[in-house]
Amino acid sequence: MINQTIAKILKEMAELLDIKGAAAKSTAFRKFNYQKAAKALNGLDKDIALVYQESGVAGIKKALVVGDKMAQKIAEYLKKKKIKDYEKLKADTAIQQIITHYFETKGLSLEELKRNARKKKIVYSRFTKPAKQLLELAGSVEKAKETITKVAQWAKSRGLDYAIETVFKKWLEIDRLKPKEIVKKPFYQEKPMWWSETKKMWYVISDNGEFLEFAGKESEIEWKLVK
Repeated sequence: MINQTIAKILKEMAELLDIKGAAAKSTAFRKFNYQKAAKALNGLDKDIALVYQESGVAGIKKALVVGDKMAQKIAEYLKKKKIKDYEKLKADTAIQQIITHYFETKGLSLEELKRNARKKKIVYSRFTKPAKQLLELAGSVEKAKETITKVAQWAKSRGLDYAIETVFKKWLEIDRLKPKEIVKKPFYQEKPMWWSETKKMWYVISDNGEFLEFAGKESEIEWKLVK
């Protein structure tokens, strides 16, 4: 059903308003309306396109219990397969979306980012220029986010820090960047172990490099993630 498609767009509009961070009261009210309409669409057991076909905008308002403006936006999508305000929001927040995504890969939520920016712990303007350059290089917000994610995974797996500028430096090898493989290795009392396929036996490697036969139980072996 098209209901889920429109609901997803409305939820994204609420998120983009949050990223845009316009006047607090009006933004919060509009966010609530988008979220409410999205929830109503997801819960509707009838295709909203049929509702519109049968009863027009008034039918949408009644079925979803939404205001005229929201019903008009839904009707706009049904007629044109796009919502003008959604496209404008995406364009207006392109740089902010990239910066927000970068900090999300660092484990910082949008609210935490805003809070740190207000407290001057993060100088938000410092990230505007590289985000804009990355958008120009990538050609779209989606591609920019994708490349940031790849660099983040690659860097984190190696214990390295990274910035938006790191994406520029790695741009020509983006498709070859792979996270470092993380494997589980056996240990016994914090000492590494080795399995002999020939003798079908475990050995414990002592501090001085000796291979000692393991006489314990399999349950005593501890498997640890090793990068």
